[in-house]
Amino acid sequence: MMENVHLVEDEDDIYSGYNDYNATFDSEELDNDEGFQQAVRTSHGRRPPMTAKFPGTAIGGRPIGTSFGVSGTLTLALTNTQLTLELDGAARPMTAVRAAGYTSALTRGTTFDPLGQSKGPAPPLEARNDDTPEEKIKILEKRVNELIAESCIAHSQGSLQLALEKAKEAGRKERALVRQREQSGNADHINPDLTYAVLFNLANQYANNDMYPEALNTYQVIVKNKMFTNAGRLKVNMANIYFKQKNYPKAIKFYRMALDQISNAHKETRIKILQNIGVVFVRMGQYSDAVTSFEHIMSESPNVRTGFNLILCYYATGDRDRMKKAFQKLIAVPLGIGEEDKYIPTNDDTHANLVTEAIKNDKLHQMERERKSLAEKFIMTSAKLIAPAIESSFAAGFDWCVDMVKSSQYVELANDLEINKAITYLRQKDFKQAVESLKMFEKKDSRVKSAAATNLSFLYFLEKDYEQADRYADLAMSADRYNPAALINKGNTCFVRQDYDKAEEFYREALRNDSSCTEALYNLGLTYKRLNRLEEALDGFLKLHAILRNSSQVMFQLAHLYELLDDPQQAMDWLMQLISVTPTDPQVLAKLGGLHDLEGDKPQALQYYSESFRHFPSNMAVIEWLGAYYIETQFCEKAIQYFERAMLIQPTQVKWQLMVASCYRRSGNYQQALETYKDIHRKFPENIECLRFLVRLCTDMGMKEVQEYATKMKKVEKMKEIREQGNSSRGDRLSTKLKSLPGSNEPYESSGQRDLDASYVDPLGPQTERPKTAAKKRGDESDFADEELGDDLLPE
Repeated sequence: MMENVHLVEDEDDIYSGYNDYNATFDSEELDNDEGFQQAVRTSHGRRPPMTAKFPGTAIGGRPIGTSFGVSGTLTLALTNTQLTLELDGAARPMTAVRAAGYTSALTRGTTFDPLGQSKGPAPPLEARNDDTPEEKIKILEKRVNELIAESCIAHSQGSLQLALEKAKEAGRKERALVRQREQSGNADHINPDLTYAVLFNLANQYANNDMYPEALNTYQVIVKNKMFTNAGRLKVNMANIYFKQKNYPKAIKFYRMALDQISNAHKETRIKILQNIGVVFVRMGQYSDAVTSFEHIMSESPNVRTGFNLILCYYATGDRDRMKKAFQKLIAVPLGIGEEDKYIPTNDDTHANLVTEAIKNDKLHQMERERKSLAEKFIMTSAKLIAPAIESSFAAGFDWCVDMVKSSQYVELANDLEINKAITYLRQKDFKQAVESLKMFEKKDSRVKSAAATNLSFLYFLEKDYEQADRYADLAMSADRYNPAALINKGNTCFVRQDYDKAEEFYREALRNDSSCTEALYNLGLTYKRLNRLEEALDGFLKLHAILRNSSQVMFQLAHLYELLDDPQQAMDWLMQLISVTPTDPQVLAKLGGLHDLEGDKPQALQYYSESFRHFPSNMAVIEWLGAYYIETQFCEKAIQYFERAMLIQPTQVKWQLMVASCYRRSGNYQQALETYKDIHRKFPENIECLRFLVRLCTDMGMKEVQEYATKMKKVEKMKEIREQGNSSRGDRLSTKLKSLPGSNEPYESSGQRDLDASYVDPLGPQTERPKTAAKKRGDESDFADEELGDDLLPE
């Protein structure tokens, strides 16, 4: 076999080095090699072994490349002959993937390091250079998107001005971005979607801030740019703006343009645009054109809102038959909601009951309830609207609507329509028919029975038939104990019987059932006032004021309570708030003037009394105060006009005529005073005060009639003495003050024999009369109208 082996003797021996020993390939020492053992324990050491194809021996004089990609010596065993192969020259890998852990620089005696741990840590990453044009463009584009998001967030939070500022800044940044792209030669990379988003957001924010011309201009920029596909839909937004501007012809034009650019595939969008077109035609009074749009919608995709609008159009045109057909279409519109029975838990399956409780008040169920409530509202409103128009009488019309509703999916609305029929009778002041209609529900189910009994109780209470009102209040409570209106009616009947403790219980129970029941809270405050629990009444009315911020009655009651609690400053503050709500209420102005008068602030009192007289020149208390004020301040000429007004209001009262004559005399106009006294004497010949002043004036002026008036005065005085003797025998002598205030048919008598002018006192004296509430006048003025109970709401 060695015959074919030819040994080369020259210096270029390709087999030299085969006998050299390399400790790296010594398998016996591998167990003690720490580097090799570490490599075996790594993931690389667990990889399957790699096989290398060794070249044959007949390779000439060129170096041999191995799969390891190294240059070195390799020992080959060829039968009994040891050959040494010297590998030198450049490394040349023989596979596409270099083996992990091996490099071409591996030399004899190097340590096996497959993970490269001996090289040290990796060099740090190079910092990003933000100064390059491309990086600047990316940063600017990111900022534009952030500004758009900030603008939308500000709008959702109600900051409309901030949202507009952010939208404008986004527009400026986006234009700068486009210029940078053009300058860098990347005009082809301009982002049209970003431009569209910026312009669209800016137009929306303009519209939200009522800057309609700017919004329309921005929308025009979008619509006219052919780079934006489907931008024609934005003409709907432009039409909405024209609608807000009441430019209805242009709104119709743009709605139709938008409708032309939307394909039939988008059916829902087209239906909404058609509905808008119909509404615009209604605003323009073109009901026939509106009917065309609404009828098309009801034939393609019916909904309750469009059905209601169609009924309104037919009602406006007076088409009785079409009103009936439209009502039938309205109650036939499917709501697309499930049955309420699925929310009733069953007693068998616990897991199913838990699921039912979870979905009972979820968003979907709330949406279903809102949709059903809206449909019922439209149906009830339509029935009340068309009932008087579709038949000869509204009762017959209601009966037809009830029959239609009973045969539809809204069967439960039939009873509500019957109650509305009774309420319509009530509005027409046909109380007999209203009572008869409501009494028909006494044998109905509990909810309807309670509503009917509540209204009956309210009717009888208004008619002051408190016994019947109490009976029907009890009936309503027995049918539905949680009906707050029934509890209020029951409390009212207790209130008028002055059983305030019982009334308090019912009002409190009504508040427990409905904490937002303002009538119960108001009446509870009045009850506390009657029980002299003023602090509790004050707390109740303050709570009520937090609910009804602009209620004049509540403010008036608060002012009165502070007055009763000896806090006039707080009372005046509340009356000032009340004046801001009802600036022309004469009673409130008079009350405010009286409080200032008690505080000694005459100028402010004069201002409010004058305003009260200007708005209501028939309040005798105000007239008397103003006349007395001008007499006290020596402006008798001004006082005359107020006393003359009192003469017109109470012509049988001699008091005002004497005051006019006194003003003339005080101002030095004796002739006019004499004529006035003579006129008073002709009307009231037995008035001693008039005769006394006639005697004095005639004496001072040297007139001949002095003896005549003196004789008449003596006769009247003698008659007065005889009358007083008769009264004293019966023990009914009147007080001096009462004598000075005669009745409508009694002559005016002074409190003594003194001169009237010399003993003049402010006719008002202290303010004993309390004004009435701003809303109603009642007979009991001394109790500040706290008899007023809150009105009970009729069921809706």
